[in-house]
Parts: sequence; structure tokens; C-alpha cells
Amino acid sequence: MKRTAISLGLFTLLLASAFTINENLKWSITQDYEIRFKTSSAKGTFSNLTGTVIFDQNNLSAAQMNVSVDVNTIDTGNKTKDKHARGKSWFNEEKYPKISFQSTSFQKTGTGYNVSGNLQIRDVTKSIEIPFTFKETSTGGLFVGSFKVKRKDYNINGPWLSNTMVGKTIQIDLRVPVQK
Repeated sequence: MKRTAISLGLFTLLLASAFTINENLKWSITQDYEIRFKTSSAKGTFSNLTGTVIFDQNNLSAAQMNVSVDVNTIDTGNKTKDKHARGKSWFNEEKYPKISFQSTSFQKTGTGYNVSGNLQIRDVTKSIEIPFTFKETSTGGLFVGSFKVKRKDYNINGPWLSNTMVGKTIQIDLRVPVQK
């Protein structure tokens, strides 16, 4: 009985320390982030980025990202384009109000890092890899990344002319300052 109590106590201590370690690695997203997108003839931003970022350059196995952005925050600088982008044939914000990313693993590379994970846009979730850099700053840290997605892979269709007007590929550039 005594051995069981000691084992249970050690397990509880290890479990509590694991949560403490993750809490010490947790970053808060600051409000001066940028999510920019660009196609062959359209560009703009998304806002209202929320979620959890746990990251330590020396402990990538504990790293996690679970973030989302509201589709209704799309801003192309043109209210008519924004309305179309939120509509059913594009992002369908009424039915799919968020774009989300959930990491599955992190890897160190020669120029920075790669995060692998699941990107959900509309009703489609696909595994992607996002290359990024991380730099500690005087106020916290800065994640900078860039990746591309194909519109059709996520059922972002638009009108039949959109392949020539908008383009098939969307370039996404991220600049996300964080603080502890």
C-alpha cells in the first residue's frame, strides 16, 4: 500500500511538473501581428488571431501551436471584394467562421524551423508544413513564416473566372510577435 501511495505521489508530481514546464514555455500573441495573403491579383490581411503558442527552441518536443483567425476579418481594401470573399463560393464565413491550424510536430532546419500540422479552411483539413524563424526580442519573441496553399485544395472556388482573375495559389506571410 505504501509503495502504491509513493508511486501515485511521484506520478502526480511528474504530471504537475509537465504542466508547469509547458506553462513556462507559453507565449501570448501580441496585437501587432500581421497575417497577409496574396494571389496573382488579390491581396489583403486577416485579423483576430487567437490561440495557444508553446515554444522553446531547446525543447521542440514540447512545442505546440493551436491558433485560429476569423474569416469575417478579411480585408482586401475593397468592401465589395471582402463581401465576395466571405460569401459561400469563397470562404463561406457563415458556415465556416474560422481558419485554424493545429501543430503536430516541430523540426529544426538550417535556416530556422518547420512546423507540421493540420490547416483547416472551410470543411477541409490538410496536413501542411510551415517554415519559420523565431527570434527572441527585448519584449518577447517574433515568429516569421511564409507558405502557400492551393485554393482548390480547400474548396475556395469563387466564380468560374477566378482561376485567371485571382489565381490558383495563395501566398500567406506571417509576422507574429509574442510575449511571456
